[in-house]
Amino acid sequence: MARTAPLTSRDHDRDNAGMRYVYPVVSRRAGGVSVGVNLNPNNACNWACVYCQVPNLTRGTAPDIDLERLEAELRAMLDAILHGDFMQTRVPEGARRLNDVALSGNGEPTSAKAFPDVIERIGRVLTDFDLAGRIKVVLITNGSLIDRPRVQAGLRQMAALNGEIWFKFDSATVAGMRMINQTRISPEKQFARLALAARLCPTWLQTCVFARDGEPPAEAEQEAYLAAVARIVHERIPVRGVLLYGLARPSLQPQAPRLSALPAAWLEAFADRIRAAGLAVRVTP
Repeated sequence: MARTAPLTSRDHDRDNAGMRYVYPVVSRRAGGVSVGVNLNPNNACNWACVYCQVPNLTRGTAPDIDLERLEAELRAMLDAILHGDFMQTRVPEGARRLNDVALSGNGEPTSAKAFPDVIERIGRVLTDFDLAGRIKVVLITNGSLIDRPRVQAGLRQMAALNGEIWFKFDSATVAGMRMINQTRISPEKQFARLALAARLCPTWLQTCVFARDGEPPAEAEQEAYLAAVARIVHERIPVRGVLLYGLARPSLQPQAPRLSALPAAWLEAFADRIRAAGLAVRVTP
């Protein structure tokens, strides 16, 4: 392990273990230690969300993955957590719980051609550590590639591993998606991908809300989002709920000076409106 300094929920440095693919974090949303798997060490993503904390973010896809190295790194990290002094030396008291293996990192993980192979390797390692089914395998995704067969194959494997998708859903309008996610994907197309994902593997919406130039999302944006929630409920799409969160760490994108965190009370009030529309909400200011 490259570093020995204690982790905090604000330290999501992908290099803090000195590994190419694997890194540990204390996740404020997971409420414990999350072992991250970064399939985009090239800092490439097909979206460019304005709140993204990835430095030198570029447009693109994941590079070829060295599956042997990824598996070896994951084994080493889990061994340190389960059999070494990692929890005592690196993790604050009260967060010393292994919660999940999370595919997140510095870009869209499903853009990796080897995505289903990665899930297979993770499953093999978890089985060997007697963790399969006991901790979650989480995919943090923008959902834009869910309709590809190889991605669906990986999601089916995830579902068998106590898997969970956190599907980025920051806006339900064309203007909102272009401004926040900097993508031209239509909300209708993205909604169809959400429905597909939720039927393949347990899925939560992951929604980041923030102030832009000191102002919260416009009422029209909020209403469109709530209408999408109502549609999810009406169409019986099996979404588990919404992970609603604010800006905890500064953006590293050019728009950063225009963004700021919303008060916790604002998030709670919006969460109440989402609940009234029919979905459960977990709030992380």
